[in-house]
Amino acid sequence: MTIKLSHHKAQSISGNPILFSRSSNIGGELIPKYLVIHFTAGQSAEAAVNWLCRKDSKASAHVVIGRDGEITQLIPFNRVAFHAGASSWEGLSGLNQYSIGIELDNAGRLNKVGDQWQSWFGRMYSADEVVEAAHRNDTRLYGWHAYTEPQIQAALDLAVVLFNRYQLLDVVGHDDISPRRKWDPGPAFPMDSFRSKLLGRMELHPPEFAPIRDLYLRSGPGYQHPVLHSQLAKDTKVEVVSTEGMWSLINPLEGIEGDEDIQGWVLSRHLRRMG
Repeated sequence: MTIKLSHHKAQSISGNPILFSRSSNIGGELIPKYLVIHFTAGQSAEAAVNWLCRKDSKASAHVVIGRDGEITQLIPFNRVAFHAGASSWEGLSGLNQYSIGIELDNAGRLNKVGDQWQSWFGRMYSADEVVEAAHRNDTRLYGWHAYTEPQIQAALDLAVVLFNRYQLLDVVGHDDISPRRKWDPGPAFPMDSFRSKLLGRMELHPPEFAPIRDLYLRSGPGYQHPVLHSQLAKDTKVEVVSTEGMWSLINPLEGIEGDEDIQGWVLSRHLRRMG
């Protein structure tokens, strides 16, 4: 599947269309740093979408991916979704504020019943649908519902676009950021190979951006920092070096008159991606 982003929503260029079903559980502005992978631990992608869109669930995710690879987006990627809960990673707490959440349709952890495996909601799975393993945060042996190739491929296709657009730092599991209370995506998800393929497919050069209007650069990420004397003209090509909150540190790729090597901070919303 070939995917592009428009106004922080995913659109399919080739392959199945990407659906949008807006969740009622949506937060404020998000400038993401990480991608978090979850399993739904439910009966179907449709059931997961319905639940995450209900106000009384008090939960949401940016995307749900079905076992056939169908993608449904619930929250624009520049808005907070409530998928991480109590969590921390790399010195940050409350990963809802720093991450994009992808939910994969998957029954999750299973219990052995005879020669089959049973989910918490009672559905039985045969051995060829299950990965038997101990979670890295536990020693007990369980069955784990296997992911399908179409949904892993869809997740990878989307992740590549998200990493390149938002300059994400890493992909992690819910069980990484909440290790004492969460099991997803679990041992059945090929995180090491997923990360390797993702980083291998990313653009060799960072994406270029341009301001949507003339801008003054600031010496730091906030209005309290002084304005630098150089002005960045509309449509000047820049690269984003780092982000902090609503602000981006940019490096102009074209010389600014009187200041060839200057860097400075601008509001991220005043930048558009080139190409």
